[in-house]
Amino acid sequence: MIAAKPFAAVALFIALLQTAILGYMIEGRAGILRSGTEVLLKTAPVDPRDLLRGYYVVLTYDISLVSIDLINGPRPETGEVARLHVRLKPGTDGFWSVAEASFDPLSPEDGSVVLRSQPVTIYDWLWQNTGNLTVSYGIERYYVPEGEGKPIEDGRNQGRVSVAVRVSDEGQAQIRALMLDGEPLYEEPLY
Repeated sequence: MIAAKPFAAVALFIALLQTAILGYMIEGRAGILRSGTEVLLKTAPVDPRDLLRGYYVVLTYDISLVSIDLINGPRPETGEVARLHVRLKPGTDGFWSVAEASFDPLSPEDGSVVLRSQPVTIYDWLWQNTGNLTVSYGIERYYVPEGEGKPIEDGRNQGRVSVAVRVSDEGQAQIRALMLDGEPLYEEPLY
């Protein structure tokens, strides 16, 4: 009987720890959706052979291609893995686009947000042309109910899908709404 008390205490501690970790993850996402700066992004077409894996829609954005000419500051060495900090500013059409980028953190500026990319592996050939660096931001998939992805994919490939994204002060993004022809199709709840 005495051995059951320490076991119960350990089990209770583990359960509380798991609950706290889960709560932290949920609140982190909800915090961005609640108080992050909202930006509107235009989606770009994706190869139609890679449209739907499971029940999500693959999204890519105009801001996913960052011109090498817009990257300021020191560049990481070949083989390094780094995050790109990308400053977005609104255009006259309401969509946000890349204004500048850096592998060093960018300071806040009024009328802009800084989005932090997922880690990028650096290669020498990136700097030897005037092309683009392809980056992702962790918002390239949107889960939809079974069977509802095809109309979204068709709209995306026709340039009719846009995404409202909230960006935290740390540069992390969360999709707030998926829109078709400017009208919300799906909106994310806080919890």
